[in-house]
Amino acid sequence: MKECLPDKPKLAQMFENCFTNTIVTTIKGKEDGTTFVITGDIPAMWLRDSAAQVRPYLVLAAEDESIADMIAGLIERQMAYVLIDPYANAFNEGPTGAGHQQDLTAMNPWIWERKYEIDSLAYPIQLGYLLWKNSGSVKPFNETFRKAAYEIIKLWKVEQHHEDKSPYTFQRLNAPLTDTLVREGKGSETAYTGMTWSGFRPSDDCCNYGYLIPSNMFAVVALRYLDEIARVVYGDAVLAEEALGLADEIEAGIRKFGVYDHPVYGKIYAYETDGKGGYTLMDDANVPSLLALPYLGYTDDQDEIYRNTRRFILSEDNPYYYRGQAAEGIGSPHTPPGYIWHIALSMQGLTSSDREEKARMLQMIQDTDADTGLTHESFSPDDPQQFTRPWFSWSNMLFSELIMDYCGIRIHS
Repeated sequence: MKECLPDKPKLAQMFENCFTNTIVTTIKGKEDGTTFVITGDIPAMWLRDSAAQVRPYLVLAAEDESIADMIAGLIERQMAYVLIDPYANAFNEGPTGAGHQQDLTAMNPWIWERKYEIDSLAYPIQLGYLLWKNSGSVKPFNETFRKAAYEIIKLWKVEQHHEDKSPYTFQRLNAPLTDTLVREGKGSETAYTGMTWSGFRPSDDCCNYGYLIPSNMFAVVALRYLDEIARVVYGDAVLAEEALGLADEIEAGIRKFGVYDHPVYGKIYAYETDGKGGYTLMDDANVPSLLALPYLGYTDDQDEIYRNTRRFILSEDNPYYYRGQAAEGIGSPHTPPGYIWHIALSMQGLTSSDREEKARMLQMIQDTDADTGLTHESFSPDDPQQFTRPWFSWSNMLFSELIMDYCGIRIHS
């Protein structure tokens, strides 16, 4: 990267720090050939975070068999975890009983946390597909993956009818309201839309309304990937038909219930809806987000509704867009009020076709690293020395991907 950034030595050094930190500090090969990846400063493996943490290494997978095997081993472990419990978002390395065992939900010793999030199931499918497209490897697509794929489709279909068919409830006592679900763990009331329900956002905060639009969009992308995997790799017409049929149902729900006619910005994508007329208009730094839709492969940056949505969420009309003396960008109710996330700055650059905007995001990240040489979770835009989570691998790797993108190195999809 030094050749690409000859006049930006700090950025080049930050890339080296971030790109190597994840593989050195968070990735553990297991004797069974699987891979366990901690999120950083929490000793558990999130399905979402672990997939995002290794994604930039996909560019090496075609030339480096050990990297391809490490990623394939992660996918194997992710899908094995899905078969243990598809409602869980984070798992222990073994059945240790660590984590939030006191939560009122169907815990078991393998599970660190059982906050149900749509994206936890979409990310392993995406990672398997991207490994295939970037390296040619079909190693992840074994029977564990296929069984888990059927379980994911089954769950997403059940959660299309959350009120009537779902067995899932979640309560955390003596905790912030964002850490638990109302109605004795059932969540706020929803009506059928064709979309699939989520209890929690990718921030691990509870949904205000149960249909989380960006996560449903990511589910559509993952299901269409699964359709191709089923047809080309497995020759499984049933799996292909179920995946594509469900993708079409969710997509129809998004089109009917997920678009909001804003008086200033025109038609925009809502962040959440209940199917009964209730909407949450915002964006959160965590991915899937509305900002990330081109990155996730749902649409491109020329989509008129996306462009309107982008103008809205990158303005102070988004209640979680903040400005300060040192930076401006999207934050999250998950972190202190006013704090901006490096993940959101990286994603703003990755989803822009404007090279100057990419450069501006890189400069902003460089200037707000608090002299650590790494990124972190969130920081005060007035005083970047005030920040949360100094060891946050997902953020480091998304920043690495933005540097790669700026230098013309991109992951194939």
